[in-house]
Amino acid sequence: MFIEKSIKSFIVFREDSILDALVKIDENKSGAIFVLDYNGSIEGIITDGDFRRWLTKNKKFELSANVSNVMNSNFVTHPVDADSEIISASFSDEIKIIPLLDYSQRIVAVALPNVASIQIGEYVIKENSPCFVIAEIGNNHNGDIKLAKKLVDLAIESGADCIKFQLRDLGSLYKNNGSIDDNTADLGAQYVLDLLSRFQLKNEELLEVFDYCKAKGGLPLCTPWDLNSLNILEDYGMNAYKVSSADLTNSELLEALAKTGKPLICSTGMSTEFEIKRAIQFFHDTQTPFILLHCNSTYPTPYRDVNLRYMKRLKELSGNLVGYSGHERGFITPVIAVGLGAKIIEKHFTIDKDMEGNDHNVSLLPDEFADMVKQIRLTEEVLGDDRVRTITQGESINREVMAKSLVTNQNIKKGNIITREMIEVKSPGQGLQPYLIDKLLGIKAKRDFLSGDYFFESDIMDSLSSARNYSFNRLFGIPARYHDYGSLISKTNVDFVEFHLSYRDLDENLSNIFNKKQKIDFLVHSPELFYGDHILNLCSDSLEYRKRSIDELTRVVEVSRSLKTYFPSTTKPLIVVNVGGYDKAVFLPKAKKTKMYEQVANALDQVDSSGVELIIQTMPPFPWHFGGQSHHNLFVDPHEISDFCKKTGYKICLDISHSQMACSYFNWSLSDFIKIVSTDVAHLHISDASGIDGEGIQIGGGDVNFDELAKTLDSLTPNIPFIPEIWQGHKQHGAGFWQGLEFLEKYL
Repeated sequence: MFIEKSIKSFIVFREDSILDALVKIDENKSGAIFVLDYNGSIEGIITDGDFRRWLTKNKKFELSANVSNVMNSNFVTHPVDADSEIISASFSDEIKIIPLLDYSQRIVAVALPNVASIQIGEYVIKENSPCFVIAEIGNNHNGDIKLAKKLVDLAIESGADCIKFQLRDLGSLYKNNGSIDDNTADLGAQYVLDLLSRFQLKNEELLEVFDYCKAKGGLPLCTPWDLNSLNILEDYGMNAYKVSSADLTNSELLEALAKTGKPLICSTGMSTEFEIKRAIQFFHDTQTPFILLHCNSTYPTPYRDVNLRYMKRLKELSGNLVGYSGHERGFITPVIAVGLGAKIIEKHFTIDKDMEGNDHNVSLLPDEFADMVKQIRLTEEVLGDDRVRTITQGESINREVMAKSLVTNQNIKKGNIITREMIEVKSPGQGLQPYLIDKLLGIKAKRDFLSGDYFFESDIMDSLSSARNYSFNRLFGIPARYHDYGSLISKTNVDFVEFHLSYRDLDENLSNIFNKKQKIDFLVHSPELFYGDHILNLCSDSLEYRKRSIDELTRVVEVSRSLKTYFPSTTKPLIVVNVGGYDKAVFLPKAKKTKMYEQVANALDQVDSSGVELIIQTMPPFPWHFGGQSHHNLFVDPHEISDFCKKTGYKICLDISHSQMACSYFNWSLSDFIKIVSTDVAHLHISDASGIDGEGIQIGGGDVNFDELAKTLDSLTPNIPFIPEIWQGHKQHGAGFWQGLEFLEKYL
């Protein structure tokens, strides 16, 4: 159970609108909101279910209506000082949130069955957030403030979210007043006290290091070992505290920490389960936000004693998120801990494992810590989520190539009954999946089939988008291949076609494809892949590779000029080019990218583009090539794109899907992106995007806000033509294109 005292997002007043309540429900993520009267006393609750029931009962509804129309007066409450076990017992499958009231029946807190999150500075630690990584410097600065600041710099560079220190008042902490001359002390205690007396920073120096950490963009945290140290940290304004393993049983210090109201991160090393449960009960009773870290306080901890599976037990005992604080050598254990659900990782940090002090030899060096953070982030990426499984973009590409389809082995006339004898299972997987064969049996063919034709979803569905004439305030076209060009354009009133060429298309005899002059315009999308797995890259470090890319692009230009014979209304066709700039594994530094942009400009200048115009397509951060996914470095950032175009005079094809994925990854605004590049746009590819690598999905099915996009395009690129760039939109006789155009007709 978790007690949330910040209740602003959990309450509305009875005069507020239903829309106000829905906004708050979305904000607090609890699925409920409480309604207060004008005196602030609780009157009712609105849950997602209450809202749905209200919708079904009211054919006409207004979101501006008063919340009292929706609220439910049947809800469970408890006094704010009720025993935590009594509150916890009230939770059920139906009751997920409980208001806690004062004697005037005013809500002062809400109880949640599990900790939704704790916030430390700007970091919100919750079930689906990235792991919070703490670099524990402790006293590894060995009393040197310059070294302390250097460690801060290195920890931030290594990817730490938080840099932690320790503060002790030796005089009040030790029974001998911190005297290092106490010959009656045990050897271990003498050793530790001697180190602390020599290697602690002065209080004012440690506070200076905190300020330095903040100035560098880091988040400082500290472990107070005694009440005097806690008072100093409270006066400073520390926004959370780490509780050492040694103090999980220290009731006096825990009580003082609880009174601060700050979140606590508590290590459990050296404690029995009874002692851990006792601390958990105390935190629940005092409504203290906390997260327990599984820990073994042996320096170094043998791997056989780590027992990471106990994290699951800690989560069950506390009802909260859990983490891991490690003293073993290396960093494989924290990475595994993240795989088992740790939301906080703490590891000691040093610049020299041979320095004096018992923490250095179990610490990570900066490069080791950076590797650990990298592996943690990769682990989080690999873990993904537990949503319903869908096919990823990479799988979709391979499914098209490697899977099987249902095809007909004979000609079938429209209206004929389809039988099992007419159907075979063949590669590639561009048609109806084999498990759907029973859906075909016994139905009438909706169209004529030639032997070898694919069956599509449209052959078994009652309705599917079909082509018609469309109306837009700008020129529009569709992408096509040579083989489906005629059938696609015959269905609608497109102004132009964009030929997506393969490297084999470059060898086609155009007179075998076009037997007369065409009445629409055209442009060309250059192949990315050429014979021998050569992916076009005009900025390759290899001169030989770059020269071949220039030669291949020159062939594309020559074919485009030849196409003008058959499309006489197009005097200067555009050629959309993905110029390269990918890397198999990493994003490259700015200096390297600057050189690559120069190489692209130089390579383009070597292509004789007379009679055509080369335009460069904007790219996503993680494009898919034949051979896998890459990191893309060029024509992703709008400022870099604008700078390149201003310097060289080249224009771009603004691919909305690609640039939306870049915006999602880098936390940019798509509207701002378009504003920056708007004067450089010569052509538009419009489709939707999902996340950071789900490209070309059906318009309206992803992350793009088309209301906002339409206003931005109308304002900044009013006369720029477009195509619906839907992946596999040509299948089922262009159904994907027609669906996309139908959607866009409402906006453009």
